[in-house]
Amino acid sequence: MKILVTGGMGYLGSVLCPDLVENHEVVVYDNLVYNQTTLPKLFNNKNFKFVYGDVRDYSKLSNYVNKADVIIPLAAIVGFPACDRDKQLATAVNYYQIKKILNNTSKLQRIIFPNTNSGYGQKTEGICTEDQKLTPISHYGVTKCDSENLLLDSGRAITFRLATVFGMSERMRLDLLVNEFVYKALTDRYITLFQAHTIRNYIHIKDVSSAFQFMINNYEDNVGEAFNVGLSDTNISKLELTERIKKYIPDFVVNQSDYYEDPDKRDYIVSNEKIESVGWKSNYSLDDGIQELISGYQIIINNDLSKF
Repeated sequence: MKILVTGGMGYLGSVLCPDLVENHEVVVYDNLVYNQTTLPKLFNNKNFKFVYGDVRDYSKLSNYVNKADVIIPLAAIVGFPACDRDKQLATAVNYYQIKKILNNTSKLQRIIFPNTNSGYGQKTEGICTEDQKLTPISHYGVTKCDSENLLLDSGRAITFRLATVFGMSERMRLDLLVNEFVYKALTDRYITLFQAHTIRNYIHIKDVSSAFQFMINNYEDNVGEAFNVGLSDTNISKLELTERIKKYIPDFVVNQSDYYEDPDKRDYIVSNEKIESVGWKSNYSLDDGIQELISGYQIIINNDLSKF
């Protein structure tokens, strides 16, 4: 198939696209906002094409949307701090990009969209399933959930509500919780936890890639549906996360404080039973990711952190 990945040189795209080109033609459309130089190994692959462009320039983007069998819109302003800094930009990229893609594609084209499970909002009693109403509290969550609602109402897309992603990527991110905590354990050797008992769900970046590939191959059976994507055995608190890390870095000192409140406010258990029931399974555990990060961070600790 011909697959368009917007933002394909970001954290997730840098892992997903090498997997996709093994079986598909892939066009990556990216404005390289972080001056990243990822995916160099793909440029001699006949199944790969890179296009430099901004998703807000739809007259340019439409040339590639129209030719795609599958569209995976990864381009986004990610996280509540970045979105709050420029809400107009966040809305343009996170919402209007999706609206324009949806309005200019046919029912024969496939759209697979990554949302965030932070859309479930503040602390929730019980277990969050896909039937639960989305109640995002940040501008980031609002733009992503508004886009998901558009897509699901159309009946022409599949959406993922991703758990907190972890793992190595050519376009590395140090601001994701597991990635950040392991980095601090290796460098500072201590961390102060705020709201240490709040619970999150987690997922390895390679498992996210495999979820996209699974739904490309099983699209007709699942179109129109939303799926939580996370590790069913890893709904754990921040404190429990640091305890996992201490298994591998025993001198990691963990303090707790109530001085600061996390604006993200995620604190709930998420069910991933729905996606598992249709045949997708994760392959990487949290411990696999921690050990991978410890090894991979050797190339980052002695590098220019502004790249990450």
